[in-house]
Amino acid sequence: MIINALILAFKQIYRNMLRAFLTMLGVIIGVASVVVMIAIGNGVKANIQNQIKSLGSNIITLNPARGFSSAGGSLQRNFSTAEVAIVRNTFTQARAIAPIASTQTLVRYGGKSAQVMVSGVDSGYLAATMWQLDSGRVIEEREYESGARMCLVGTSMVKELFGTENPLGARVRIRDSMCEIVGVLESKGQGARGNDQDNIILLPLKAFSNFVFGTNSPFFISQVLISLDDGVDSVLAAAKLREIMLQIRPPQEGQKERFDIWDTKEMARAMEEATKTMTIFLGAIASVSLFVGGIGIMNIMLVSVTERTREIGTRLAIGALESEVLLQFLVESIVISSLGGCIGVVVGFFGAWLASYLMLIPFVFDIGVAALAFGISAGIGVIFGYLPAKKASMQDPIKALRYE
Repeated sequence: MIINALILAFKQIYRNMLRAFLTMLGVIIGVASVVVMIAIGNGVKANIQNQIKSLGSNIITLNPARGFSSAGGSLQRNFSTAEVAIVRNTFTQARAIAPIASTQTLVRYGGKSAQVMVSGVDSGYLAATMWQLDSGRVIEEREYESGARMCLVGTSMVKELFGTENPLGARVRIRDSMCEIVGVLESKGQGARGNDQDNIILLPLKAFSNFVFGTNSPFFISQVLISLDDGVDSVLAAAKLREIMLQIRPPQEGQKERFDIWDTKEMARAMEEATKTMTIFLGAIASVSLFVGGIGIMNIMLVSVTERTREIGTRLAIGALESEVLLQFLVESIVISSLGGCIGVVVGFFGAWLASYLMLIPFVFDIGVAALAFGISAGIGVIFGYLPAKKASMQDPIKALRYE
């Protein structure tokens, strides 16, 4: 009986193909919207996780405070090498402590030039960030200590200034100084702020201070990365670091703390919760389209019952049971909504891929969500198709045969 109902349903859909497609449209849009929104939410979540991972494992970042005190004085002041030395000597839970001094400046090679992020670092930087080399060698400890004009470069800078040429051994001009490239860093891609992490040059901190920073001031370190030992609670470690920094930089009367501490693990948890909430919210909004699609199916099925009143009367008059008529219209409603669900999943897959490509986020297609959306679309066919099917089965055969 069900097979016959399916055959009749497909025949009816084929006879009214355009109307059937327009009926499915609401379900198609609803399912596609759910799939796309969930995929975008998952992609944003994966992108944030990748960006935080690119900072390193179990990292705390120490930054100068931004803004102004209540007395009107500026809180922003870079760290000095002496302050970093105190942190290095007193904070014992770190696997590596990496001071960073950075500036965006023009870098030249041959007849080409590019704006590049130039960062002065020490030997702890690669260990803290777990950044590997793609080719070449690392800067040696003695070269860091002496402030040798050696540098490591990112892949984006290499493409812009060197193209297909091997950069190892080449000398690039940073402002008025030359720097020899000894290694090329592995690609890291986009950073947490949307910046290109591969458009970078790393050179010894002392060389940065002498040849790039261009001043004798000891306050030139703009950030300190602290990589914690395995198993160290980052929350407790951040609290301990705050105690140390309050001794180094005690706030004056009417001032806030003159430093900021960011725990990347806590940032990751907060962002994950935020993206999870956003994904649920977007999915709920998109689900409204499914409800609207269900109403459309019910309306068209009611119209179909009215148009086929004489057909229903004939079937009932020659012995068809009410349950058979009900099943016929219910199956037709389910087939329409299920076909709409199938098309919606396909449209949603390609829509999610396109959105991920345009938004520069990972493409994360959740097959479970797609299956759930399809199942809901079939359920909508049952829920919104039952009333028209029941109306069809309750027709009086004699009145139905007389219907014009």
